[in-house]
Amino acid sequence: MEGSFRLLAYLICVILMGSLVRTKRDTTENLLNTEVHSAPAQRWSMQLPTEVSAEAGEAAVLPCTFTHPHRHYAGPLTAIWRAGAPYAGPQVFRCSAARGSELCQTALSLHGRFRLLGNPRRNDLSLRVERLALADNGRYFCRVEFAGDIHDRYESRHGVRLRVTAAPRIVNVSVVPGPAHAFRALCTAEGEPPPDLTWSGPALGHSLASLRGQGHGHQVTAELPALTRDGRYTCTATNSLGRAEASVYLFRFHGSSGASALALLLGTLGLKALLLLGALAAGAARRRLGACPLNLPTQDTHPRPQAQESSYENLGQMNSRSPQSTTWSPRGATQTPASTCAPSK
Repeated sequence: MEGSFRLLAYLICVILMGSLVRTKRDTTENLLNTEVHSAPAQRWSMQLPTEVSAEAGEAAVLPCTFTHPHRHYAGPLTAIWRAGAPYAGPQVFRCSAARGSELCQTALSLHGRFRLLGNPRRNDLSLRVERLALADNGRYFCRVEFAGDIHDRYESRHGVRLRVTAAPRIVNVSVVPGPAHAFRALCTAEGEPPPDLTWSGPALGHSLASLRGQGHGHQVTAELPALTRDGRYTCTATNSLGRAEASVYLFRFHGSSGASALALLLGTLGLKALLLLGALAAGAARRRLGACPLNLPTQDTHPRPQAQESSYENLGQMNSRSPQSTTWSPRGATQTPASTCAPSK
């Protein structure tokens, strides 16, 4: 009898413990389900790469995707890209999409080189940049704005760095005067990475001297301080993408002194003055001769017989008449006295 009571008490204890365990397990499951269902939806975030690299003259794509806490948002939105700094940097691209539309109409594209590749309705703001230049180097920041019933916006803080690479290009090479009648040569080149500059010239060999230009990280300037000999001086720019070179010539006037240079100048001017006076004198003599025409004797004779075909016969006729023409004129001829011309005053 006592054994039966013990068995019954044991069974009652087991049943009570089972109920307690089931209740605790159900309570735990309910708590877990409550945490899952009460967890908030996706928060604002943006995903961008740290850096994008491309060569000058080509195109680059700046990826940008985002998440937001508003499920199934179909209201008006605006996509914006800035350069330089977040929130305050100048805008290089902006487009807007109407309610329910997936077409984002472009309102701003700097120089027409920026185009949206992504679809903002699908959380993609990726941008394409055409015809890259070294001036495009820098950081870019994407931004999205919701309007309508929900007013919300989000912008990347760190952005993406666009690195534009380029082969060297000589921007300027020149010779400028320096102190104490000396000359110096300057060469400026650009490229990314910044190029190394090398000077070569008469009795110079190779002289490497590069100075980074102020305010332009992709420009360098090299100076050749003292040019001692005339000739050709060549500047060569090189980086990992190529090389470029340009030349400048120096020719100086080598005079013994300033007096000799002045004498040479005055002698040249004197020679020009003498030539001018000679031309004026020749013109005056030509005008004097033109004012005094030469008056020759004229004869009003009867028609002469036609010339013979033989030159010897004509010569014979002329010789037969020559004695008469030297003393007086024929009967039917008139003689005109010679005229004189007084010198012009």
